[in-house]
Amino acid sequence: MKNLINRTPNKSQLEAIKATEGPVLIIAGPGSGKTFTLIERIIKLITDKSATPESMMVVTFTDKAAREIKTRISNRLAELNILFNLHEMYVGTFHGICLRFIKEYREHTRLKRNFITLEPFDQQYLIFQKWWSKFKDIEGIDTLATAKPIWEKALQISNYINKISEEALDINALSMHKDITVRALAASYKIYQNELESNNALDFGGMQQEFYNLLNENTKIANTIKNKINYIMVDEYQDTNTIQELILNKLLNSKNNICVVGDDDQGLYRFRGATIRNIFEFPNKFKNIKCRQVKLETNYRSHPEIITYYNQWMTSHNWSSPDNKTFRYPKEIKPRKDTFPKTPAVITVSANNLDEWPTKIFTFLKKLKKEGLKDWNQVAFLFKSVNNPNVKKLSVFLEDNNIPVYSPRSSMFFDRREIKLIIGAFLSIFPNYKLIRKGNSNSEYVNPVWEYYDTQCENYFQQELLNKKNKKLNTYINELANKHSNLQANTSYAFTNIFYDLLSFPLFADFLNEESMKGPDKGRAQRNLSKFSSFLSKFQYLYNIRNIFIPKYFGNNIKKFFNDYLAYIKDGGINEYEDDEEYAPSGCVSFLTIHQSKGLEYPVVIVGSLWDKLNNKSDYINEFINERVLNDEPFEPKNRISGFDFKRLYYTAFSRAQNLLVLSWFSRQTSWPNPGKEFLNFLSPLHSWDSRQVNLKSIKFESVKKINIKKQYSFTSDILIYEKCPESYRLYKELEFTPAKIFPMLFGNIVHQTIEDIHKAVIKNENNISQQKVENWFETNYELLSKSKGVSLSQDVKAAALKHVLNYLDREKSTWSLIRDSEIEISLVKPNYVLVGNVDLLRGTGDTVEIIDFKSEEKPSKSSSEKLDKYQRQLEIYAHLVEEKVGKKVSKMHLYYTGTKNNDPYISFDRVKQSINKTVKAFDNVVNCIESKDYSMDSRPVKICEQCDFKGYCNNKWQKKV
Repeated sequence: MKNLINRTPNKSQLEAIKATEGPVLIIAGPGSGKTFTLIERIIKLITDKSATPESMMVVTFTDKAAREIKTRISNRLAELNILFNLHEMYVGTFHGICLRFIKEYREHTRLKRNFITLEPFDQQYLIFQKWWSKFKDIEGIDTLATAKPIWEKALQISNYINKISEEALDINALSMHKDITVRALAASYKIYQNELESNNALDFGGMQQEFYNLLNENTKIANTIKNKINYIMVDEYQDTNTIQELILNKLLNSKNNICVVGDDDQGLYRFRGATIRNIFEFPNKFKNIKCRQVKLETNYRSHPEIITYYNQWMTSHNWSSPDNKTFRYPKEIKPRKDTFPKTPAVITVSANNLDEWPTKIFTFLKKLKKEGLKDWNQVAFLFKSVNNPNVKKLSVFLEDNNIPVYSPRSSMFFDRREIKLIIGAFLSIFPNYKLIRKGNSNSEYVNPVWEYYDTQCENYFQQELLNKKNKKLNTYINELANKHSNLQANTSYAFTNIFYDLLSFPLFADFLNEESMKGPDKGRAQRNLSKFSSFLSKFQYLYNIRNIFIPKYFGNNIKKFFNDYLAYIKDGGINEYEDDEEYAPSGCVSFLTIHQSKGLEYPVVIVGSLWDKLNNKSDYINEFINERVLNDEPFEPKNRISGFDFKRLYYTAFSRAQNLLVLSWFSRQTSWPNPGKEFLNFLSPLHSWDSRQVNLKSIKFESVKKINIKKQYSFTSDILIYEKCPESYRLYKELEFTPAKIFPMLFGNIVHQTIEDIHKAVIKNENNISQQKVENWFETNYELLSKSKGVSLSQDVKAAALKHVLNYLDREKSTWSLIRDSEIEISLVKPNYVLVGNVDLLRGTGDTVEIIDFKSEEKPSKSSSEKLDKYQRQLEIYAHLVEEKVGKKVSKMHLYYTGTKNNDPYISFDRVKQSINKTVKAFDNVVNCIESKDYSMDSRPVKICEQCDFKGYCNNKWQKKV
């Protein structure tokens, strides 16, 4: 697409930008500069309407889109030299924004402090774990969860529970329903919610439900929020669901300043509960107010032939019903004014059969490269599913022929060499697992994962052990296997410790070198191993395995790990690493689902799943809810939904192409022909890629667009870690390995949180902050923190932590009148990154403030200069943030040591501008090193190495250097 940032808006875009008041519907066709228009509209609200950050809410469909919008807004504000605290603006997905409000008003919800959030996997696994004890005996459960394996039943139940949240259904009404299956659904939902409450947990779908309940049940808070937010903008409005629409209705104030942007032709998420009804009924939902409608119809992305092709694809379909209702906004997408190469821009690549198809594709790709393609990342393959066997066969063929494939949604995690080897190693280390399996020999059920373990993992790994270079690894495996065959005493290790031991041997260490991160697969093997480390850590948390094996529970731990946990993950399909910084990594062709490609663009798009056909099977969850619960007919005619969705899906696929759209298939005349009949009329007029009419050399292929997302960096979470050990930063921060030796700072967290409770009470002007009240806060914080972290403190240590807080209570009452704010999250957008920090306490008068940072330890001696220097630099970063973003001058910076008994607990620093500038400059330099992926080291930090999981790995690495 042409660069839209620096060009003048066209007439329609300008109309949308200027439409700042009242309800606005923007129908934005593909490549029409939708994000550009949104950004300029936000800038206009800031410059012309003096909109404050907290008065604007911008809802996006993905986190990546939210980060891109923030980056682009910050860049425009920098161009205009406008100071604006973007951190306070509500920008994100519906789920992210709801979670932010929940945290802000948590004390008015069912959630307690330190609540945990569950990912979809956690949700399903919770139901799986509780199936026999909680769900199995619900009356009518077998007609609700019809699958045979328990983990599939868990998936069905979780899908139903999410649907209840999406539709904001009345659970009490469901409990009294005449249909036993509906009552079973209500009972399942209640049991699940009780589990969440007992665990102080919130799931992904529940974020929206919890926020809606807050707005619905607390009028005062609802009014506070809606009076604060004066401008609402929602992207991808065609993909909103029922509860999202209800939330928006609750947030609208009397001004009705809401702008929704979308394209009904790209409504793809019915299976997630989205309803196309919302975008069609939006203009009519406002009484006595006219909704302004703007259409963005100029496509700045695609060659005119591509635009003509997908326009015809849509207009060939009947979008009207007999009663003259229409289910498509009329629109005429037209190309930008430009000169284009005179060669067909929509072509075909076909083969006589499946065996020939990969070779044809490969030959075509090599021709593209020869005729001017600069990088494989300019090519994207789009499929209905990347897990189709035909797609996987093509992917393997291309990789075998030196064309790397980036396919993060292909669920090939368990097919990768590094994962089969690591599982094979674990199977060899726990030989008693085979005996546990034999205990199931009388059962008719055969766990399908066993064949995978035996044939693809253990045998595969054992073959590697025959190699002489793995002699030491072989010895390690045998020693542990012998020990585990008859475990007699508690060990000093568990799964995660073994994992990091294995990484120290060459067979696995070779996957971790820095060079592979720079290769075309972006260090895929490293990232897969990192993901495996997180699985191990989560399993130990779920089953309370605290880095030791206990003989009494050992057999059950092994059985649960292999038979249930890993099997569950494998059966559900796990995606590999997906790059947040660039959607098309250099050196790779992309294999994407059509859904995944939405919002993206590629110079060459090859649509390959032409075997697809209309799916007349209804979505059983939606059908069940609509027919049995809501007694509601779908918005669109039921018998035409599959046709509508089919057209919308491939319209989205075709419109991703910039320079060349390729339709590809292999001939197959079966009950499931390829190409399908829905495509035939649209293929016959097209030229084959190798015909004389097609001149690929005349096409100037665009470069892939940079996403331009700024990363966030903090002093404690980034700079200090990198300064101590760049290699540690690479492994734990960049690659995100989960440490085996997690030491939750429970002591410090309890002290900090209880002191924060005191500050919040002071800010609210609460009187009588008694010792008893503080002790109650402390006990509540301890209970919730210890449960969420899975650790506890001895009575002596716990009493010492309380003493820290009570000492502060006695000492500092006289200073409370000076408190201005506590626990302030501040961010500062810089040219290349976002600087973030969290200030414990601001205290002062007038325009001058002092910064206090609490340390739950004894005050150090003056000889601890290195430690104090680190803390001073941290305070100077905070001072920089406060002065730049809060607008208050910092007069002093203090460290407060809560463990100090009789002496002055403060260590104070004067604000010295030159010193602050020096610290900020050093911060910038470290960020530059991180951004350029410079993890080089002259020597090892010995003190840190002793406690690091990668000690063995680095020992071997440094020995090689020597």
